[in-house]
Amino acid sequence: MSADTLRVALVGNPNCGKTALFNLLTGARQKVANYAGVTVERKVGSTTLANGRTVSVIDLPGAYSLTPSTPDEAVTREMVLGQRAGEPAPDALIAVVDATNLVMNLRLVLELRRLGRPMVVSVNMADVARARGLAIDIQRLSTELGVPVVETVAVQSRGHAALLAELERQAEWPVPAVPRSVVGTDVPSLPELQREVRRILAVAAPGATQFKRFNHRLDAIVMHPVGGLALLAALLFLMFQAVFSWAAVPMDAISEAMAWAGEALSAHMADGPLRSLLVDGVIAGVGGVLVFLPQILILFLFILVLEDSGYLPRAAFLLDTLMGKVGLSGRAFIPLLSSFACAIPGIMATRTIPNWRDRLATIMVAPLMTCSARLPVYALLIGAFVPRQTVGGVNLQGLTLFVLYLAGVISAMLVAWLLKRVWMKSSYQPLMLELPPYRLPNLRNLLIGLWERARIFLRRVGTIIFALTVVLWFLSSFPAPPEGATGPAIQYSLAGYLGRALEVVFAPIGFNWQISIALVPGLAAREVAVGALGTVYALSSTGEVADALAPVIAQTWSMATAYALLAWFVFAPQCMSTLAVVRRETNAWRYPLIMAAYLFALAYVAAFLTYRIALGLGA
Repeated sequence: MSADTLRVALVGNPNCGKTALFNLLTGARQKVANYAGVTVERKVGSTTLANGRTVSVIDLPGAYSLTPSTPDEAVTREMVLGQRAGEPAPDALIAVVDATNLVMNLRLVLELRRLGRPMVVSVNMADVARARGLAIDIQRLSTELGVPVVETVAVQSRGHAALLAELERQAEWPVPAVPRSVVGTDVPSLPELQREVRRILAVAAPGATQFKRFNHRLDAIVMHPVGGLALLAALLFLMFQAVFSWAAVPMDAISEAMAWAGEALSAHMADGPLRSLLVDGVIAGVGGVLVFLPQILILFLFILVLEDSGYLPRAAFLLDTLMGKVGLSGRAFIPLLSSFACAIPGIMATRTIPNWRDRLATIMVAPLMTCSARLPVYALLIGAFVPRQTVGGVNLQGLTLFVLYLAGVISAMLVAWLLKRVWMKSSYQPLMLELPPYRLPNLRNLLIGLWERARIFLRRVGTIIFALTVVLWFLSSFPAPPEGATGPAIQYSLAGYLGRALEVVFAPIGFNWQISIALVPGLAAREVAVGALGTVYALSSTGEVADALAPVIAQTWSMATAYALLAWFVFAPQCMSTLAVVRRETNAWRYPLIMAAYLFALAYVAAFLTYRIALGLGA
């Protein structure tokens, strides 16, 4: 790193808008959420000031104090004190505070000031405080703290202008006076800190201690033990209805584009391995997954709106009692919620759970939350076997998806209940979480979040899914069928032989050899199973490319097989990446192996029972 590069660290309480400010400063696309525990690792970006100087910005995990109580707070303390191996202390600190919650946020600023390091205080969300009648004398606050203080509005494109200007003057910042010794050897008590905060606010922001951040009338409805749960259920139901209703047009457009591309290549290329690779491998495999991008984006649009509005922490409190009954810590809600996107960040977010047994129990059930990788599989099977119609205003396909997600949640609760009573007994710890005020979702944050999700999905399509599709095409195409063979070429290929061998294991649960083949690459990434089915069925046709996968499986599978496969993916064994993260987070191989074994057993039993019951009912 250049000697002219200024290294600054963003430090602040959870919910203060620190990560949004990081995005604004660096242009990075990080996750922004209105509840504690999302940022569990530092993130680094850079920006260039008007004077040409480069600033390296480190986004540290949210912390309430430099006396850590969780692993993420420990990371923050180690970074600001320069105690992390191989990483020097930052040149300066940017203490980010929520202008509407100065009573809570200034305590950390006072602790940081005692370090005697160059520091500027960013009073974020200043526009919200002003609009609600809270007057903050920035100059007086700066005088009382002994460090520069600037206003920022992280959700506006130029809301960081004053901070950038102050960074250019960083060499002129006064070093804050250290009243006693460095934090860690002589830490003032909480009452001492709070008295000093109130003294400062009495002269710099007299109305801060009486400032009302919450709409208590709205919270009385949203957090009602009965009405609140009904509202949460209604919101989730609406979300899954929209996943199918709103996505129909863009999905049809992508499907038609893939079909057109396949027909165009078939018409303009000579028959041979290259055409087969492009048409039967890439278009049938990768295109079969890409078509589900609209549904994934609609699902995440709802999640991002609920996050940005401040609703999700309230949902956590609503579900805290229920989670306590099954033995999970209230802090488990956020990791489990994150697992609906992907189990990997959900498992990493368990670092906010102090008790090791509670953390391990959460890690073990996190994969049962229905991650976005399952959505393409669900959407394919529901689209093929559930009529696209409404009954009493309810979309049947959306209702089916809602039931599948609900099945994942219920199964996670049952597994957690069993774990906590048989293997990892510990006392229940109530959820303690700071509630953010309600806010209108910010369009910029929503677009950033959707772009990030689309980018992640497209990157997986262009790397993991593409690579596995090519490998599967190769295994499905070679060796060539013998002379006089009458069946599709794939039956005589390596993949065909593998599928026939696996069919012995999976036949009792209704899976044919094509499904058995698709489950193998699905171990790397679940959505690959859809692309694998597309490739297998394209090569299983009699020389003609399948027009679309859904009609093909609707004609060749029984309803019982489709239901069994849906049941399988509710519990499907985790992808390799997730197991690797579990190994890293637990520092032992036995936990990912136990996870893979119990999920496989649950998936097989659930699929077996579903298949047999469906057959018994005539499906």
